[in-house]
Amino acid sequence: MRALRSVLFVPGHKADWIQKALSSSADGIIIDLEDAVPETDKALARENARTAISSYSGGKTVLVRVNGLETPHFGDDARAVAVEGVGGLLLPMLRHRDDVVAFDGVIAAAEILNGVPRGSVEVVPSFETAESIVDVESILSGPRVGGVMAAAAKDADISRAVGFRWSAQGLETLYLRSRILLAARAAGLELIVLGLWQDVRDLDGMRTFARDNAALGFTGQVLIHPTHADIANEEYGLSSDRVDYYRRLIAAFEAGERAGHGAVSFEGEHIDLAHANNAREQLRRAGLSVVQTAE
Repeated sequence: MRALRSVLFVPGHKADWIQKALSSSADGIIIDLEDAVPETDKALARENARTAISSYSGGKTVLVRVNGLETPHFGDDARAVAVEGVGGLLLPMLRHRDDVVAFDGVIAAAEILNGVPRGSVEVVPSFETAESIVDVESILSGPRVGGVMAAAAKDADISRAVGFRWSAQGLETLYLRSRILLAARAAGLELIVLGLWQDVRDLDGMRTFARDNAALGFTGQVLIHPTHADIANEEYGLSSDRVDYYRRLIAAFEAGERAGHGAVSFEGEHIDLAHANNAREQLRRAGLSVVQTAE
């Protein structure tokens, strides 16, 4: 699953909101069938999600958050949305790898019913319980895992599970976020997103939160309002100045390599192969070439 800088949550029972989300500047959306949908609207949400996935032909990744294993809904959810075009299923309230295996069986049955290749629908575990974070490496070795979402929201499930007191600075969740991030990198995942900044009006706070987590290594962020998408895209992406810097660094290293040097001085810095490889990887993750191509 490809990396996304911004992923916008939208409640599944609001069909018009889904269409607005698909028109936003976010890289992807998550159609929510779980917490944001009242019990009486679960069937409507599934229908709206299936229709949106089947009719959408744009470039966004369309994920769906299904209901948890402890509910009576997850089987119907999987059957409705495990269709061609879905970008993946966000799995809530996991505790252990066995939960991913249980979801896998239900999704496989849905794939067969819907005529899509078995194993083609990926899943994104959401880490919002203490047990899941303790078992993160095992969970990420489970079937279908194509990305990860780390929860660090104020007064949400993870706050209740761990017992921390949330702060904008995030010191209380730094270990939790770092553990999930390292496990995701070790598993070779590209989609490593964090949720979420809840104060819709505090755009400066949103930017600081995104900048700090991008610096930590997250590839993107789950959002609850479209006004946050451009900020997330900027902070989790590469600025034009940074792109130019990486390209100049690579060119300088390669010129030194051709001259027989393993390390060179670049704009006052000592660089070697490790620095060049990091620059190449940053450009690759951003979907950019090492050399500027002609328009």
